[in-house]
Amino acid sequence: MPSLNPYLSFKNQAREAMTFYQSVFGGELDISTFGQFEGMVQDPAEADLVMHSQLTTPDGFVLMAADTPTGMTWQQPAGVSVSVSGDDEAPLQGFWHKLADGGTVTMPFDTPPWGGRFGMLTDRFGIDWMVAVNAPQQ
Repeated sequence: MPSLNPYLSFKNQAREAMTFYQSVFGGELDISTFGQFEGMVQDPAEADLVMHSQLTTPDGFVLMAADTPTGMTWQQPAGVSVSVSGDDEAPLQGFWHKLADGGTVTMPFDTPPWGGRFGMLTDRFGIDWMVAVNAPQQ
């Protein structure tokens, strides 16, 4: 069965960001660097940059990321948000608080007109997030 996974691009912050996301969501984090693979390092100063990382959480989330080496164009992410939602408010509230630490809240985590809870923020790494607690079904 195919899967759809967010893949985040960073400029020299992938390891720090993915370690942060592991502290938010828990789970196993695997990191491969450019230096681990022959022929992948163009600038020796970038050998320890993240070529690929994958966080797999106990909730079944899979989040991937990499650093963009100097020879490639990097742009700050824009126009895309990572969404985390569900029925259990306690863990979602916890994710919200951890993601907001050092970030910027753009819409407080509160009760929207459609019910449940919802909020939007940009985390300390410039990634936009939406966190939602589903409205109870009538």
